[in-house]
Amino acid sequence: MIGSNDGVNMMEQQKNLNVSVNEGDAFFCHELSMNYNPLQFILDFKSVTPRIDVRSKDGPVISIKHNVVMLDPYHTKRFVELLGKVVSDYEKDFGKITKPKSIEKMEKKIASNAPADKKTIAAPSYFG
Repeated sequence: MIGSNDGVNMMEQQKNLNVSVNEGDAFFCHELSMNYNPLQFILDFKSVTPRIDVRSKDGPVISIKHNVVMLDPYHTKRFVELLGKVVSDYEKDFGKITKPKSIEKMEKKIASNAPADKKTIAAPSYFG
């Protein structure tokens, strides 16, 4: 049986736990790559930003930042379920998510300029 002083002694014996959280840098994701292996799914969130320095004679530079998230298969499936629920809730609150007209216009323009030779591969646009 625990006496009245035992509770106080347990409290005195407890140690403080110091927690350090590295929150990382927030950025807007323009592109996402996904892959998997037998043990995990790999999500690579990318931010692609052109940098132009008027003093440079080398031309513009494309800066790519990325954050990689690795999940085991079970947590990946749970993530997909949660993401689906959040998107569904968003659409209930704000309406159906559709492709912006500017992207549709750009895709039509790219398709009309596509080379007739199927062996030619177009350069990536970095436009997720």
